[in-house]
Amino acid sequence: MSIQQTLKKKIDEKRQGEILSPAKKKHLSKKMYIESYGCQMNFSDSEIVASILEKEGFSPTSDITKADLVFVNTCSIREKAENTVRKRLEFYNSIKKKKNQKMIVGVLGCMAERLKNKLLEQEKLVDIVIGPDAYRDLPKLVKEAEDGKKAVNVFLSLEETYADINPVRLNGNGVTAFVSITRGCDNMCTFCVVPYTRGRERSRDPKSIIQECQQLLKQGYKEVTLLGQNVDSYLWYGGGAKKDFIKASITAKESSVNFAQLLEKIAEINPELRVRFSTSNPQDMSLEVIQAIKKHPNICKYIHLPVQSGSSKILKLMNRGYNREQYLKLIDNIKKEIPECAISMDIITGFCNETQEDHKATLSLMDYVQYDYGYMFKYSERPNTIAQKKLTDNISEETKQKRLEEIIKKQSQHSLINMKKKIGKKYEVLVEGVSKRSSTHFYGRTTHNATVIFEKENVKIGEYVMVEILDCTSATLIGKIANNG
Repeated sequence: MSIQQTLKKKIDEKRQGEILSPAKKKHLSKKMYIESYGCQMNFSDSEIVASILEKEGFSPTSDITKADLVFVNTCSIREKAENTVRKRLEFYNSIKKKKNQKMIVGVLGCMAERLKNKLLEQEKLVDIVIGPDAYRDLPKLVKEAEDGKKAVNVFLSLEETYADINPVRLNGNGVTAFVSITRGCDNMCTFCVVPYTRGRERSRDPKSIIQECQQLLKQGYKEVTLLGQNVDSYLWYGGGAKKDFIKASITAKESSVNFAQLLEKIAEINPELRVRFSTSNPQDMSLEVIQAIKKHPNICKYIHLPVQSGSSKILKLMNRGYNREQYLKLIDNIKKEIPECAISMDIITGFCNETQEDHKATLSLMDYVQYDYGYMFKYSERPNTIAQKKLTDNISEETKQKRLEEIIKKQSQHSLINMKKKIGKKYEVLVEGVSKRSSTHFYGRTTHNATVIFEKENVKIGEYVMVEILDCTSATLIGKIANNG
């Protein structure tokens, strides 16, 4: 996704009346173009990159042929994602050769860390390779690339590296924003590259998180989404990797802040500020977190809770840290405490040694939970993961595809069932923008993360409005603004 128009508008507004530094004056005519792929963390990181480059005087362009800097923020979670990025890099380079030979092409994010040497030296697709923890080094790396050098920094930190940076908000609606609270992951799922590309878990100072949320509220934002590879493992005890908490002083441990406590602190900023979070790991979600969601009306009643498989055997091979029974017990606790809570999932089908019985176990778990939404994928072996080193990718592509289609079909049925239950009811909706399909309609989301389309009438973007649901598809609610009373 390109960020150009929104970024240009925000930077132009910020520059009005601003005295430019010598560095900014030097680079004032230079242009940047950024695309992001993958998880929400990547899109959030692109906002940080834009902020760092803006301070150096770079401004955005929607015309890639005029860009001095072209960056793609990458994902390595699946082979398909990497192939998409590689094609984009080839496209950038064709433009560079034909129309703008001075263009600098760079790779950000997870793929940068994993394929740094190949992208730079073997395929010669990029001039800059920079990992998720090294974006502060961008000004120096850009200078090196301008001087004809190959610029690389994929250093992984044990500290939160961007807590004091005020990101340039790129989603354009001025209503919702991402706020990163953790980086990295310690879970070491056998199929996943994230611990290798983003490093160990470390949490951000809660004071800086709260300050960022307060500032967003002052700027008119009405919803924040707290981001991390595993938000439930958030733990602040003064800094450092989570694994080192055991070595912390008694004072540090007593004053530490966990995820449930952070959620409450943010919810208490203002009842008008909605709070969402993603992503959770079932083994780390506590009853304390569930109680915090239940207690505060402005913490959205929606939990993304990846399961990956309904088979305890496969979950063990994946090193997920829980079995089928433990996952379902967590689901039961959520539904008991928050009956109306919407739940979504990730499922990977066709993992190593998955039998038809394992597949049926996944389908039966889906029937038990009846997820509201889902993100479903075929297993894609990733280089240097534990699964690639110790297991065999022994499920045929044909079988993977067949199982995936069955999972998608079942989820579509469940999504439609859950949407139909909402017909005739009224929900508070945060108005986020104009519908892409009709200029006479707004769209927004309920606390359950369900998208609602309704006629504009006399409401504005950024307002809360009660909407009566009249109809639905499996993905969208259709309604009208409810009459008072």
